[in-house]
Amino acid sequence: MTGSAQTIIVPVSDLDKAKAVYAALLGVTPVVDEPYYVQYELDGQRIGLDPNGHKKGMTGTVPYWEVTDVKAAIASLVEAGAEVLQDATDVGGGMLVAMVKDADGNIIGISQ
Repeated sequence: MTGSAQTIIVPVSDLDKAKAVYAALLGVTPVVDEPYYVQYELDGQRIGLDPNGHKKGMTGTVPYWEVTDVKAAIASLVEAGAEVLQDATDVGGGMLVAMVKDADGNIIGISQ
């Protein structure tokens, strides 16, 4: 499995407050600004704010590793001992995302 963490998702409880903080931190305006998700792009890195992240099991910031085949990546990680938290889900535009956790409970995001 190859790829790199191009996207970082931050679970937030107050989207408006989080938007203000991340806009100040990054110095850019969001490229996606919806009630269910806000995304910034800076130097090829995507930083997303997810107001539903805690409900999905996110306990902190989650890096999303980009892969060419999300289902194969899930299978490989499960075989290695990871547990599926969110199976491959289409989040729009054909983008598939999934989440697994390692033996220590650390969450790993996967995107295709």
